[in-house]
Amino acid sequence: MALTGKKRAFADAVLAGKSNKDGAIAAGYSAKTASAAGSRLVKDPDVAIYLQAMRQAPVNAAPNPTPAERPAFDLNRALQHSDPKSFLLAAMNDAALDEKLRIDAAKALMPFVHQKPGEGGKKEQREDAAKGLAGRFAPPPPPHLVASGGKKVR
Repeated sequence: MALTGKKRAFADAVLAGKSNKDGAIAAGYSAKTASAAGSRLVKDPDVAIYLQAMRQAPVNAAPNPTPAERPAFDLNRALQHSDPKSFLLAAMNDAALDEKLRIDAAKALMPFVHQKPGEGGKKEQREDAAKGLAGRFAPPPPPHLVASGGKKVR
């Protein structure tokens, strides 16, 4: 499983020299359970791998990209979309964005693309029900009239 935001915040706090309990509090865990959470997080395989990799990395290497290295939010690109659906589609398909942002955009886009079973208004349910009842009680189609010259007349 991947390293979550809380786990990364805990690991960064431990790397900064905080104790396990203080690192858990800094990561957002409850102060009442921080000691147990810190002990559990240190033993977590993802956190252990991250801590080991960061301790072996050169001192001048930054663990997280600096704001200058991250792709900046481009307001002009965002304003090109007049529809929220097209904006979410563009965000979901943008390879330069962080994976978490792309997943969040896909989650927000789901109701626009796929309807939940049973979800829909009363009007749509009535129309669907009426389609199945158009059997013998439906009005017959109008007859095709033919003029004396053999041409169809409507």
